[in-house]
Amino acid sequence: MANTVKFNENYPNISNSLKLYEKLSNLIPAGTQTLAKGVTQHVFGVAPIFLESGDGCIVRDVDGNDYLDYTMGVGPLSLGYNYQPVNNAILSQLKNGIVFSLVHPLELEVAELINEIIPNAEMVRFSKSGADVASAAIRLARAFTGKNKILCCGYHGWHDWYISVTDRNKGIPKTVQDLSFTFNYNDINSVLDSMDDDIAAIILEPVVFDEPKDDFLLKLRQICDEKGIVLIFDEMWTGFRMALGGAQEYFNIKADLAIFSKACANGMPISIITGKKEIMQLLDKEVFFFTTFGGETLSLAATIATINEIRDKNVINHLYKMGNQLRNGINQLLEKYNINYIKVKGYDFRLMISIENTNQNPLLIKSYIQQELIKCGILWSGYHNMSFAHKEEHINYTISAYDLVLEKLNIEIENSTLDKSLKGKPLEPVFRKVGNFNMKPKI
Repeated sequence: MANTVKFNENYPNISNSLKLYEKLSNLIPAGTQTLAKGVTQHVFGVAPIFLESGDGCIVRDVDGNDYLDYTMGVGPLSLGYNYQPVNNAILSQLKNGIVFSLVHPLELEVAELINEIIPNAEMVRFSKSGADVASAAIRLARAFTGKNKILCCGYHGWHDWYISVTDRNKGIPKTVQDLSFTFNYNDINSVLDSMDDDIAAIILEPVVFDEPKDDFLLKLRQICDEKGIVLIFDEMWTGFRMALGGAQEYFNIKADLAIFSKACANGMPISIITGKKEIMQLLDKEVFFFTTFGGETLSLAATIATINEIRDKNVINHLYKMGNQLRNGINQLLEKYNINYIKVKGYDFRLMISIENTNQNPLLIKSYIQQELIKCGILWSGYHNMSFAHKEEHINYTISAYDLVLEKLNIEIENSTLDKSLKGKPLEPVFRKVGNFNMKPKI
């Protein structure tokens, strides 16, 4: 596979992708296991639908087209595709077995490693997906406090307690919906306005793309201490990227429980719940949370190898360095073309192109940018997940591609031809937050 990609005169041929999708769409609802990977989040008719291999930060689709990838598996690939030290750890363990009839020593080894590097990780348990440990954390919070209601901010997975606050909540009893409430990030008043005496937990992504302001996270910590509420940090994105010990280390604020997945095993499926012993020990008998594959050894071996690589090779500094170069390059282009409706947001390890304050349809603009970046051989879903595999040559190439795309975008908008310039279907919204938003719960 090529180490980089090149500018193309034409949009890629994706005929094999389209043929496979015609079969897939009749067998798999939504045509994907992960919404962010599906056709509604990519310009259908132009974007590749199936990828078959990857190396470093370059992926290849089923039609033989290569792309510089910034989605990176929707987050897990912190080191890059086909990363040999992790591959070797998996292969070495594979020779000895995958799942066993009793506890495997790797479970202790990984738990000790997490206890060493994650603040407040007094006890540790494993599962397979972020939604698993998010829901386990909620159950623990309710058991520990004896209270019922949840305040949440950010995205936390597909389980009833969270997805009930979105417009994809069909099938969830109203009695469950009435126990979950949302609040605005960086708006402490929206938290206080949703307070009563039955709040078991406040769960949030400590950072999505906006930075915390006015000691927002510290104020949440203080509120939880004052009112006996369990504070949960959902560190799916910040863990092993923002700092080795995640957002708790970066901001020097300890949550009562913290949950991790994605970047900790470079693509292998594992999730981790950690926290105070007085809460976590409820998993001994009082709170039931056990899974067949929680101790699956290939993922545990990959976790050790990944964390050691991140620590030993100063990977996190690399993510910040590459992201900062990309941010600066794009910002210079936005200034060059006098584009004030696009902002580069987020911390350097994960940047988002934010389209705001425009009379144009933001999804249409995002669709056009994605389409034209695909023509340049770049796979992009609105954000840039930096990995150890992204090097200066990739960043420089990406900035050059943005130079072409932003210049064309300006022309299309000035000529009012943006909608006609799309060669495929525009992107669709994922979901929107609905009821129970910033509303006083009933006591």
